[in-house]
Amino acid sequence: MSSLAIENIGLLLTNDPQLGSGMLGAVENASITFEEGVVAEIGPAGSAQADRHVDAGGRCVMPGFVDSHTHLVFAGDRSREFAARMAGEPYSAGGIRVTVEATRAAGRDELAGLTDRRRREAIRAGITHTEIKSGYGLDIPSELRCLEVAAGFTDDVTFLGAHVVPAGFEDRADDYVELVCGEMLAACAPHARWIDVFCEVGAFDREQSRRVLEAGREAGLGLRVHGNQLGPGPGVQLAVEMGAASVDHCTYLEDADLDALASGSTVATFLPATDFSTRQPYPDARRAIDAGVEVAIATNTNPGSSNTTAMGFCLALAVRDMGMTIEEAIRAATLGGAAALGRTDIGRLAPGARADAILLETIAELLPGMVRIAAPGAWLVASGLLAEREDEALLTLAAGGFAPKRILREGQWIAILCERPG
Repeated sequence: MSSLAIENIGLLLTNDPQLGSGMLGAVENASITFEEGVVAEIGPAGSAQADRHVDAGGRCVMPGFVDSHTHLVFAGDRSREFAARMAGEPYSAGGIRVTVEATRAAGRDELAGLTDRRRREAIRAGITHTEIKSGYGLDIPSELRCLEVAAGFTDDVTFLGAHVVPAGFEDRADDYVELVCGEMLAACAPHARWIDVFCEVGAFDREQSRRVLEAGREAGLGLRVHGNQLGPGPGVQLAVEMGAASVDHCTYLEDADLDALASGSTVATFLPATDFSTRQPYPDARRAIDAGVEVAIATNTNPGSSNTTAMGFCLALAVRDMGMTIEEAIRAATLGGAAALGRTDIGRLAPGARADAILLETIAELLPGMVRIAAPGAWLVASGLLAEREDEALLTLAAGGFAPKRILREGQWIAILCERPG
């Protein structure tokens, strides 16, 4: 039996209040031991017995991020769509069909290579577990190919044949729903754990979405819903009614939606990078949390409305623009993501949980490298818990030729926008 201990941990976040203080179960001056891929023991620094040891150097160790909503399997590029939105054109989800064309044309090896690159990028961003959806095939062979690729990277694979109504089914949405619930589901269900549906204006209405979810449940799949992204709608309440594990986006939540979520077990998953990219209003996470709703944060990595794997960026948006505390945001991106996937083995660092941990670097370690690689004329945003190290950060930036242009402060969190003159 092989074992690994991380020693000299300044702050260990376990996500188990029984093991430490606060909602994150924080333990100071700690060690953690892993055996055969699971957490074996948590104890004081210097106490661990293991085959191998890693010195944390007083840094923070926490559960890896759980990204419970992604679309990693796709081909093609939609940068023009993003440029159009930045010029003021509204987002309508129509760009999905552009990606469908490119994804259908891509072979299995190409899709696997692209997905591998994105998954590696996500790991570098601290994401240790990822859900992956199909949804860019929208015909039987293409959806099946996407699911088979996704299954090579995660066991949380989601069949999203009901993403939008594809070309060839214009004005025949019910016919496409019948295909999704019939032949497509029969082919795809063996390769998925979940089924999802985009319950939204421009995609599928309440009754069409219900048919998809009922068919998925009969096929043995867990339920997920895209809902309430572009405006108020039935997605949230349908998800709760059907017992879905998660309803995602939740940009527009009315009182009845909050009441439904608070009374059920469905997790409200926020995707703030999407709202940033589409210039939609940010969800009022504070209101949801105060209403007793279980929440998660995910990246929604996709080619059009959220082309990022940066979970840290999503947390910064949640704290700055959605009313969440730092602790709530961390919990939502770890334990909340695990809850959205119906899992108890990830999102926490407690005996018996999976050994998915990340070691955080400090701003003092990161900034010099960022400054070195920045070209003349570059802009740089340095953000994080900098309240006690703001002066140090400014001196490091100045030494690299960067001039601060704007500084944003929210409690301990600070963002410094700076420029290196060309």
